[in-house]
Amino acid sequence: MKHELFPWLILFLPLISVAVITLFTLRSKMVSSLISIGAVSASFILTVLFIAANGFHPEVPGDVLNWNWLSIDQLNVDFGLKVDALSLMMTLVVTGVGGLIHIYSYGYMHDDRSLSRFFAKLSLFTFSMLGIVLANNFLMMFIFWELVGISSYLLIGFWFEKPSAGDAAKKAFITNRLGDFGFLFGILMVWGLLHSLNFSELQSGVAAGTVTLGASATIAGLLIFCGAMGKSAQFPLHVWLPDAMEGPTPVSALIHAATMVAAGVYMLCRSLFLFDHGALQVIAYIGGFTSLLAALMAMQQNDIKRIIAYSTLSQLGYMVMVVGLNGPTPAMFHLTTHAFFKALLFLSAGSVIMGMHHEQDIWQMGNLRKKMPITFWTFLIGSLALCGVPPFSGFYSKDSILAQAIDQHNYLLFGIATFVAALTTFYTFRLFFVVFLGKEKSKAAAHAHESPFVMTGPLMVLAVFSVIGGFIGITNNFESQFAHEHESLTMMQQLLEPFHKPIPMCLGLGAVAIGFFAAMSIYKDAETDPLPARLGGLSKAMANRFYFDELYEATVIRLHDFIAAVFDWIDRWILEGGCIGLIRGGTDFTGRALRLMQTGNLQTYAFLFVLGVAVLLYFVL
Repeated sequence: MKHELFPWLILFLPLISVAVITLFTLRSKMVSSLISIGAVSASFILTVLFIAANGFHPEVPGDVLNWNWLSIDQLNVDFGLKVDALSLMMTLVVTGVGGLIHIYSYGYMHDDRSLSRFFAKLSLFTFSMLGIVLANNFLMMFIFWELVGISSYLLIGFWFEKPSAGDAAKKAFITNRLGDFGFLFGILMVWGLLHSLNFSELQSGVAAGTVTLGASATIAGLLIFCGAMGKSAQFPLHVWLPDAMEGPTPVSALIHAATMVAAGVYMLCRSLFLFDHGALQVIAYIGGFTSLLAALMAMQQNDIKRIIAYSTLSQLGYMVMVVGLNGPTPAMFHLTTHAFFKALLFLSAGSVIMGMHHEQDIWQMGNLRKKMPITFWTFLIGSLALCGVPPFSGFYSKDSILAQAIDQHNYLLFGIATFVAALTTFYTFRLFFVVFLGKEKSKAAAHAHESPFVMTGPLMVLAVFSVIGGFIGITNNFESQFAHEHESLTMMQQLLEPFHKPIPMCLGLGAVAIGFFAAMSIYKDAETDPLPARLGGLSKAMANRFYFDELYEATVIRLHDFIAAVFDWIDRWILEGGCIGLIRGGTDFTGRALRLMQTGNLQTYAFLFVLGVAVLLYFVL
């Protein structure tokens, strides 16, 4: 294998950036920014060079990318890197899209007094995410999994002076810990039953039939899926993701587009060989329900970032659903194209917020098409890709999901996915019409301005990939990863691939058309939202996220507080006051009694001495 050190450099360059910024350059915003941007850019370039030299299927000798870290009896934990088509493509996404977000961040956060700290945290997050992608065993993946949790906590709560940012960071961290608790149990279960945590060893053993999870396969699979439920914000652990919008917009793009939320889907595809039919069925229906739930919530949000956040939640449901339908290739294909157009939408939203002097309410915007032409066109491209309009990237990846549902004869999930496609188009163009067309709805909209090139440049690059991402051969690499026999398609063949299955394609495009015309008829010239008057209580429920936060507050959190109060009483009065207090009080009483015997009187000491001798003689004789 050529350039065998490159994967190690790709992984550790962002960590070196963290160390240098934290120890030496915190006082220089310019230098810190350049170090962080340079590190992630270098990782991207090294990834491209490695793929150019070795292809997406390099022959990796085990002793080059692997060394033993921990050996206890039969437990051998390696610190190693798994370099294959799946990890290399994901590394391209993380470093490529992440690099563009780093560059954009310099323009967006330029005036922030803590810019150096921001870039240090961005680099730490990138290192953690690359560790998940390149890990060759479950334990190493779990370590980086937790590092991503810590990094996201720091980034979401970056503006810690705002109570809402601190609350959102804690909510994200705690909710993810709930999922990670199940994930850890799943890892322990895999080790206990299969005596290995290495992905390659497990996969080859399962394929050869030498190891099996047996009757515990469904339980182990669902416990592992708990990790994805947290990171990829699947129902019922979906509540943290919209609140994470309290972080800076580049953080929203990084977490909700290419990296953190994608980790759950990537982990499911990496360990798909462990899941049996029962676990996959549960995963598919949870994904489908999450997709529908989030799309309904997005329809009545008024914060530009929250609308895109719920869109991310819905698209993640798509990916998880198709993984459950035994479609890792469509899932990773949609994950990749989603990284392009969702990062584009988030960064375009950030450009709008900057141009609007930090206004985020869409009903305070309007007619930004003339004031912000570059942002307008890039946002339009991202919207068309998200909705799945041909020939944009989202059309091909969404069509592959619909086709997989048809192939698996799961018509219920196909119907849900098609309905969600209509809802996606509706709320996306609701946002588009209100923000960029119509009348100016505030003074901020009248004085809006285009963002500088350091922000619009990354938008244009992402717009290009949002257009061509569907037919440049991305899916070939994923298909070759998961299929034993696969013939790579040319660009033209990939361009025409959806037309080979016209039913899902036509129904999907029909749903897009319905959603578009519904949004245009309602919101093209609207100055206020007419939907609440038409939907009544349903509109209020969607705007309030179907009251899941209130439900959890009244049930789970109240039950947690009650249990905590009970155990506090037990600890305070029974353990501390009773058991430990009795021992402590008895010791204190004995000590005080013995102290009274220390009189300093010689006659008393002589009497006690004689008394002791008499007692001793009594027992002896």
